[in-house]
Amino acid sequence: MSKFKKVISSLSFNIISAIVILLLVFSLIVSSIGYVSFTDTLKREYKTTTYHMTEAAKALVDETKIDDYLNDTMRADYEYRRTNLKSYCNYMDVTLIHIFKVDQMEYLNGTNIFNVVNDKDLEINGGTYTEWDLGFKYGEKYTGNYRDYYEQIYTKEIDYAVAYRTKNLRGKEPHITVMVPILDEDGDVTAILSIQRPMSELVSGRRPYMITIAISTVITLLFVCTIAALYIKFQFVKPIGNIIDETRNFAKDNTKGELSQSKKSRILEINELSYAVDKMEDDMIKYIDSLTQATTEQKRISVELNIAKSIQEASVPNVFPAFPDRTDFNLFAYMHPAKEVGGDFYNFALIDENHLALVMADVAGKGIPAALFMMVSNILLTERLRGGDSPADALTYVNDRICARNPLNMFVTIWVGILDLETGVITASNAGHDDPVVYSNNTFEIFKDKHGLIVGAMGEAEYSNYDIKLEKGDKIFLYTDGVPEATNGNNELFKIERMVEVLNKHKNKSPNEIIKTVKKAVDEFVGDAPQFDDITMLCLEYNGKE
Repeated sequence: MSKFKKVISSLSFNIISAIVILLLVFSLIVSSIGYVSFTDTLKREYKTTTYHMTEAAKALVDETKIDDYLNDTMRADYEYRRTNLKSYCNYMDVTLIHIFKVDQMEYLNGTNIFNVVNDKDLEINGGTYTEWDLGFKYGEKYTGNYRDYYEQIYTKEIDYAVAYRTKNLRGKEPHITVMVPILDEDGDVTAILSIQRPMSELVSGRRPYMITIAISTVITLLFVCTIAALYIKFQFVKPIGNIIDETRNFAKDNTKGELSQSKKSRILEINELSYAVDKMEDDMIKYIDSLTQATTEQKRISVELNIAKSIQEASVPNVFPAFPDRTDFNLFAYMHPAKEVGGDFYNFALIDENHLALVMADVAGKGIPAALFMMVSNILLTERLRGGDSPADALTYVNDRICARNPLNMFVTIWVGILDLETGVITASNAGHDDPVVYSNNTFEIFKDKHGLIVGAMGEAEYSNYDIKLEKGDKIFLYTDGVPEATNGNNELFKIERMVEVLNKHKNKSPNEIIKTVKKAVDEFVGDAPQFDDITMLCLEYNGKE
C-alpha cells in the first residue's frame, strides 16, 4: 500500500476529515444565516431611511400644484422646485428623484413632472441615467415592473411601496426604490414620488463580513484539527496500535501478552476492546490446546479406521480374475462403503471342484459397528458353507449363533447360493435380502424367490432352499439396497427398474464390464449428492463344463 493510500485510510485522517467537513458545513450554515440576517437588516435600514427621504422630498414641492406644473402655468415655481430637488438628490447621494402621473386606466403609461438625476449618475458624466423633461410621456418599458405598486398606491391599498433591484441590472448598481403618493387638497392621489437609492453599503458591507467568517473558519479549523489530532493520537490511535501489535504478536507465536494500563485509552469502548483481546487470547490458547488434542485423537482414529478398512477389504476376495484357470464361469464383485468401513459384504469360494458358494449380505447400519457385525457374520457363514452345509442350514446356524449374543439387536440380510458347476443349478436361500437378477433367454429379469427372516431378528428361525437353473451363457447379478436406493439431489431413487434397464442395455458384456456400467449409471444419476448407503454388487456368468 502506498504512503498516500495509507494516510487517507488511517483512523486519524478519517476522523479529522469528518470534523473538517462538519465544521465546514456548520460554518456554511452560520455564514448563510448571518448573510441573510445581515442583508435583511441592511435592507430594512435602507427601506426606513429612504422612506424618510421621500417624505422630506415631498416637502420640496407643492403637492396641490402638480397639475399646474404639468400645464406649465407656474414655470418659475417649477424651476425653483426642480432646483431644490436636484440639490437634495446630490446632497442625499440618491440616484434620482422622480415625480410622475400614471394613467389610471391600465397603469402602464406615465407622464413625467419632475425627474432629477444625481450629477455623478448622469449619462453626460459617464453615468447610465438621463433626465426627462416636463410632460415626457413613457410607456410599459418604464412602468411594467412597478404596475401593481402604482395601482395599489392610487387605490390607497398601501401607504407606500418598496422595490429592491439586485439582479439583471444591466450595469447599474443594486438599488432600492421607494414610492409614496402625492395628494391633492381633497386627499386624492394625483401623482407618485419615487426615490431610487444605490445600496453600495449592502455590497461593501457584506464582503468584509464574509471575509471575517472565512478567516474565522480557517483559524477554527486549524485549532480544532490540531487539538483533535493530538487527542485522537493519544486516546485512539496509540491504544488501538498497541492492540494491533499485541494481536500480531499473538498470531505470530501464539503466546499471550499483557496490555498494560498505561497503554490503554480512557475511551470505554477501546478499553473493552483491549480486555476482549486479552480474553480472546486466553480462549484461543485453550482452544488451540483442545484442538491439538482433538487433532491427535482424530489422527489416531483415522489411522485405526484405515487399518479397519484394510482388514475389511482383506476379509473378502478382492483380486480379479479370482479363478484365472477356470473357464466354466467368470465373476466380478465390487464393494464401496458409504463411510471408511461399512456393513455390506460379498463372498465367493470353491467348496470343491464342482461347487461354488456365492454370498451377498447387508448389515443394518454403517460404520465400525456394522463392519464388526459384518465380519462376524461373514466368518460364521463361510465356515458353515465350507463345512458342507446347505444355504438354508448355514443361515439357520448363523442366525442362532448371532441371536444368542446380540445385545445391540443388530441384524443382517443375506442371500447365499451354491452353484453346481456341472449342472448350472444354484441352490439358494434368502434371509430377507433383495431378489437376485438373472439373465436368461437373452434378458435380465428379477427372480422372485421366497424370503426368510432376516438374520439376527429371532432365534430358531427356519430357512428353505430353492433352485435357479442357469444355462450356458446365463448370468446372475447380486446387489445390496445401496444400488436401487441411491438418491440424487432431488431426493429421487435410482430404483430397481432403472437398474434392470441398465443391465439389459449391456447384457452381452462381461461381469466386470456390467458392474462398472451399473456403477457409472448410479454415479451419473446421483451427481454431487452424498452417498448415504454402502454399494455392493456381484455378477457371475456361467459357461458350463466343456
